[in-house]
Amino acid sequence: MTHGNGTRDGGRLADVSAVRPGGHAVVVGGGLAGVTAALALADAGVRVTLLEGRPRLGGLAFSFQRGDLTVDNGQHVYLRCCTAYRWFLERIGGTALAPVQERLDVPVVDLARPEGRRLGRLRRDALPVPLHLGRSLATYPHLSLADRARVGRAALALKGLDLTDPALDTQDFGSWLAAHGQSARAVEALWDLVGVATLNAVAGDASLGLAAMVFKTGLLSDPGAADIGWARVPLGELHDRLARKALDSAGVRTEVRTRVTSLRVNDHGGWSVQVPDETLEADAVVLAVPQREAHDLLPAGALDAPGELLEIGTAPILNIHVVYDRKVLATPFLAALGTPVQWVFDRTDASGLKDGQYLALSQSTAQDEIDEPVAALRERYLPELERLLPRTRGAEVKDFFVTRERAATFAPAPGVGRLRPGARTKAPGLYLAGAWTATGWPATMESAVRSGVGAAGAALGALGRSRGLLPDFFEEAA
Repeated sequence: MTHGNGTRDGGRLADVSAVRPGGHAVVVGGGLAGVTAALALADAGVRVTLLEGRPRLGGLAFSFQRGDLTVDNGQHVYLRCCTAYRWFLERIGGTALAPVQERLDVPVVDLARPEGRRLGRLRRDALPVPLHLGRSLATYPHLSLADRARVGRAALALKGLDLTDPALDTQDFGSWLAAHGQSARAVEALWDLVGVATLNAVAGDASLGLAAMVFKTGLLSDPGAADIGWARVPLGELHDRLARKALDSAGVRTEVRTRVTSLRVNDHGGWSVQVPDETLEADAVVLAVPQREAHDLLPAGALDAPGELLEIGTAPILNIHVVYDRKVLATPFLAALGTPVQWVFDRTDASGLKDGQYLALSQSTAQDEIDEPVAALRERYLPELERLLPRTRGAEVKDFFVTRERAATFAPAPGVGRLRPGARTKAPGLYLAGAWTATGWPATMESAVRSGVGAAGAALGALGRSRGLLPDFFEEAA
């Protein structure tokens, strides 16, 4: 990577002069982190250019057309405790299009139980924590009485963990659960039911720090924290169309199909951002791209150990899409046990389907299936749906297709916390954003938005701009 004159100092970037107040910021990457950073910077009066290599915004939460259907690449949900993503929806004018359920209610169907006794529910009452889940846990049919009692004790132990303790990141959640009396059945029917969907890892493969964060924040912080929200429109309507409209209104120059090829310090102590037909000069740059891409663009010396970015593993999510000629599922979504099927969502209205019903199966931790042929997946999952949803047995399958995100999330393995960098780099005026950076959250839309705000906040300080307009959930990454 080449640099401007006088910028190298024994393989490290020399300190360049302070960034001029006001200035121009370039944000590289148009996913949620990049869009957020661009909006936050523009709202504070900075001139912003946003560059995205794909033909659309939205990163890994996007939509595409399949005939008359508008298809999301994968089902994305958020929780009421996701204050950053909720701020993002409000900022782009999308809150009403992705509402949160009034009160947590998750139907859980266990195919290992006799028909007629398969349905359980995880829901909350209007009571203070932890009593809000007490009745649901006491009547949850998929756990024995003894398991339910032990789950309650483990939840209280989780509540007592200090999320700032770095030692939590070195342990795996599965071992902690076993040490706190959780049976294999309790892990399957409760802890992994939630954890796989939020962490994209089973308990034994997940950092205790990240798992504790999910359960403490989602289930043990506020009675309504785990209420589930999801888009009633295609994700592209939110993360591309409405996001682009908000960026335009904020005065951001947005360029899609524009891939950044290099990044270097220029002769004035700012940054030269190279795209195929142009060199953009910037006072600050936010790199809001996946960790491997960030590694390839980072100039020498920007991080003490840039190779650590390549040590952050990735985990896949497989999405199976089935269109039936009739309605086969009566609820907006359900979770399943005793079957390879994990979560099933009704996408009929959002997709624009006029007749029949369109279901999307979201399969996290899909390492063993991510590259399987569609025919093999069809042969496996259609019979499972017939077992799970009796109304499918006489229904005609009008369409069956698969979307695959091989690197959907970073892998939340023990030790990943020490690998995740903060927003600031050692190169003045260069900042990092992305769900994989040190937000304290797993790889979620919430983490992406938080990282964008964190990077914008760090950049505003260097640009001589007030951070007073940043949303109040803001906690700058170290």
